[in-house]
Amino acid sequence: AQKEEAAGTLWNLSANHDNVAAIAAAGGIEVLVSLARDGNEAQKERAAGALRNLADNDDNEAAVVAGGGIELFVAMARDGTEAQKENAAGTLANLAINDDNKVAIAAAGGIEVLVSLA
Repeated sequence: AQKEEAAGTLWNLSANHDNVAAIAAAGGIEVLVSLARDGNEAQKERAAGALRNLADNDDNEAAVVAGGGIELFVAMARDGTEAQKENAAGTLANLAINDDNKVAIAAAGGIEVLVSLA
């Protein structure tokens, strides 16, 4: 329950752009990527929501990608719960602002997955 609540609180905090750099500086991106990958269903949903907000920043976007975020969120968009799919698709949308990430998302099978959600 503690991890779920922490991820949810980070999701809420990440909606404020002033908090985005502080979350990243505190190691939040790595923790949230780990929860999105290995947590329970609620932890995955909340971590993905926070990462969706955090990925709307160039530095954080790079950290999410470096942590394996593209493959993680393509898989979550394909296989997750409805809420996880929504947050994963939103995170991929923010990551896709970067041209290199566009290529990587396509290479990871993201186009087919996102078309299936549309």
